[in-house]
Amino acid sequence: MPRYALLIEYDGGPFCGWQRQSALPSVQGAVEAALRQLEADAPGIAAAGRTDTGVHATGQVAMCDLARDWDTFRLSEALNAHLRPAPVAVLAAARVAEDWHARFSAVERRYTYRLVARRAPLALEAGRAWQMRHGLDVAAVRAAAAHLVGRHDFTTFRASLCQAASPVKTLDALAVEEVAVPGGVELRFHLRARSFLHNQVRSIVGTLERVGAGAWAPERVAEALAARNRAACGPVAPPQGLYLTGVGYPEDPFAG
Repeated sequence: MPRYALLIEYDGGPFCGWQRQSALPSVQGAVEAALRQLEADAPGIAAAGRTDTGVHATGQVAMCDLARDWDTFRLSEALNAHLRPAPVAVLAAARVAEDWHARFSAVERRYTYRLVARRAPLALEAGRAWQMRHGLDVAAVRAAAAHLVGRHDFTTFRASLCQAASPVKTLDALAVEEVAVPGGVELRFHLRARSFLHNQVRSIVGTLERVGAGAWAPERVAEALAARNRAACGPVAPPQGLYLTGVGYPEDPFAG
């Protein structure tokens, strides 16, 4: 049975997350419904990461097994036709080896969180970024973020119901990009790691926002990390600013 990798983009706003749910809309459910328009007996699909309710993606990767030997361009075109009008798009499809797995073959995940600081409402970006109406000290945010890069016990920055076997993770990069926007500034937090804990990115960004607002000193983030206690975390940032932007593999299935 041929296996295919799918590169997927979606607006998470209308969905209750990636994972299929019996009575609620999900991205996985939408893609599987489109696949079954092509092959009625198509099995379920698996993804590199299960994004939460309201979280977006520009680089989610999923895999599917199909009975037919599809031309990959025709496969992506057919899926997009059946996905309309849902805000989900298959950007590319690729044939992969039978032992390739969207989740277990991945060696890196990349996320971006968008935080906009300006007084005026977000007319065009509502639901796609977290808005603050106060200014942010970007230098302080960067100083605080530096404490989190590397291998650490991230108990403070994971959800209480996180099912990961260990809270120890290596955060390979946490870059804070400052972008001028009409009426204010946007901070884009770019994070890269092999894997993340549940709510880790949103917990980190919510805590760093407190530093930018002047409520926390940068050193307090290091203290919170060392505490290994969820109670030491700052507020959790809302989901609408979070994007899964890419998944890395030893060989890029979509290259070429």
